[in-house]
Amino acid sequence: SKVGINGFGRIGRLVARIMVNDPRTTLKAINTGADATYMAYQFKYDTVHGQWKGSLEVEGDDLIINGQRIKTVHARDPKEIGWGKLGVEYLCESTGVFLTADSAKPHVDGGVKKVIFSAPAKDKSPTIVMGVNDKDYTSDMTYVSCASCTTNGLAPMVKAIHDNFGIEEALMTTVHAMTSTQMVVDGSSKKDWRGGRAASANIIPSSTGAAKAVTAVIPSLKGKLTGMAFRVPVPDVSVVDLTCRLARDTTYEEICNKVKELSQGEMKGILGYTNEDLVSQDFVSSPISSVFDAKAGIMLNPRFVKLVAWYDNEWGYS
Repeated sequence: SKVGINGFGRIGRLVARIMVNDPRTTLKAINTGADATYMAYQFKYDTVHGQWKGSLEVEGDDLIINGQRIKTVHARDPKEIGWGKLGVEYLCESTGVFLTADSAKPHVDGGVKKVIFSAPAKDKSPTIVMGVNDKDYTSDMTYVSCASCTTNGLAPMVKAIHDNFGIEEALMTTVHAMTSTQMVVDGSSKKDWRGGRAASANIIPSSTGAAKAVTAVIPSLKGKLTGMAFRVPVPDVSVVDLTCRLARDTTYEEICNKVKELSQGEMKGILGYTNEDLVSQDFVSSPISSVFDAKAGIMLNPRFVKLVAWYDNEWGYS
């Protein structure tokens, strides 16, 4: 696939790293405000995921990564990019700005076949979560959202439990790493006062649409699942806690065995499983959407259980 990236932030840069290393994709072009020299610096050095190990050169306004020539464009208006002339067929829209079919239409007018939003859509564009509802994808979908990192961290575990034990109702809490929308020191945030406080010094309660977004990809859970977030002072890796009432009696061991079986079978690469004594840093750069932690969960009675899954909210989502 010939792919382009619009926006070169945390997700855009990691998508670039993944694509360059994947023989199924050819990264043709990136659009961002920065010049090629600074893009190369941003690509090469990453505080969380480490230094780029491959080759990297700048030639004029092109990046040459592992021998692949990637054009760079610096247009603020999507109409000015001309993706088709750059050879781009599929576009990762990771600016966080153009999240509706209407606002992203200039990309398609410019020559791309499909636009994938790296965030929840702000209209009714279809949402696809890999391993959960990717069978619903049809070739006529031009604009597709990948939902949020937390929806991807939660939905695979929810699907596994709901399909096999039935979820009557559930509450989700994500203990979520800091992100660039937060403040380094106390600042101003008129809509969300707590969100304006220093990210690195506080545990900050926050709202999240991630749990409700799961019901968009698993419609039988509508009205049965919601949740909230705590933002905590780590730069990457988050963990989701799903507390649910089940439709049938079971044991915690049976749940663990089923998740382990799925992680080695039909949900391999999407839903992981661990029974080791791991902590958040052990999941940095994990490509798996959601890793079930057998040692962290707990059951109160045969129908009431707390389940835990880790996810790298940057790399695992990218």
